[in-house]
Amino acid sequence: MTARIAIGADHRGAAAATSIAQSLRDKGHSIVVFDSCDPAQSCDYPDKAWQVGRAVSAGEADFGILICGTAIGMSIAANKIPGCRAAVVHDELTAELSRSHNDANILCVSADLLGQRLIDKIVTIWLATPFEGGRHARRVDKIARIERGESPSPA
Repeated sequence: MTARIAIGADHRGAAAATSIAQSLRDKGHSIVVFDSCDPAQSCDYPDKAWQVGRAVSAGEADFGILICGTAIGMSIAANKIPGCRAAVVHDELTAELSRSHNDANILCVSADLLGQRLIDKIVTIWLATPFEGGRHARRVDKIARIERGESPSPA
């Protein structure tokens, strides 16, 4: 299955983002890279999280991938955008579970803590893993309620 994927990175994730984008293009995916950062100059991760998150939220991209030093800041920023479920992923298992259980639509990876080979494995597994639905769908629906300012458990 090919997908439309939005990619964003700050200066610390720029090299990893370039590599991921090319690899995914080679696999037939449609890739949009938002404002590639110069690794020699600092740029702010919330700007990239906003661009990718808005693309996913608006349905312009099926998935998003965000890369910064730790992935934590990107995840926090992206999760402020309605409709975004951004997961910090550090290994193959969390890649799989963030998709199968949480229906994560934005993958956040650390450029500083993970090597490119592991990042590539994570991206491959994450994109290949379907959402299981079932009891997990109920929980994702509760997240959407919280996002709308509602109680997750209707009275």
